[in-house]
Amino acid sequence: MAAPYSANATQRYGASAQFAHWLLALLIFALYIMGWYMVEIPKKTPPVAFWYNLHKSIGLVAVLPIVYLIWWRLSHKSPRLPATMPRWEISASKLNHALFYICLIVMTLSGFLESNFTKWGIKFFGYALPPVFWEDKNISDIFNAIHIYTSYLFIVLIGIHVLAALKHWLIDRDGVFQRMLPR
Repeated sequence: MAAPYSANATQRYGASAQFAHWLLALLIFALYIMGWYMVEIPKKTPPVAFWYNLHKSIGLVAVLPIVYLIWWRLSHKSPRLPATMPRWEISASKLNHALFYICLIVMTLSGFLESNFTKWGIKFFGYALPPVFWEDKNISDIFNAIHIYTSYLFIVLIGIHVLAALKHWLIDRDGVFQRMLPR
């Protein structure tokens, strides 16, 4: 069911997949910076609500490229990997990508659920979304822990992804790195 978005789709990702990838990378970078910053702000001060609401809003925006990339992965063939790539490396790449998507889903859902079990709920760029659940600090704390620990795992996976990309670019020089870059 491959529907290539470029003339050379077997060698490169199409423009829409590249755009979604880099948009999501930017959003995730912003979410991590905000996440680290906002937990250091003294509780019950005005900036706390602003940063938490912005984090939640950008997290909800990130759902769009996440859903798109999952759909793309399920409905398109990824560009072929070089024949010179060892099997263990191909398996590691597939595992890392699968864990990426699992982490993205778990982080998004746990953040959403955590917020919906608090009295603050979710304000999407200032607009309060209707609460989905009742207030329950114990349940909220569980989803908070899931959100945080999944984000730690995800940062490790990002590190592996970036190091592997740099290896393909600087050491292997096999074109794998360039597959996700615009022409």
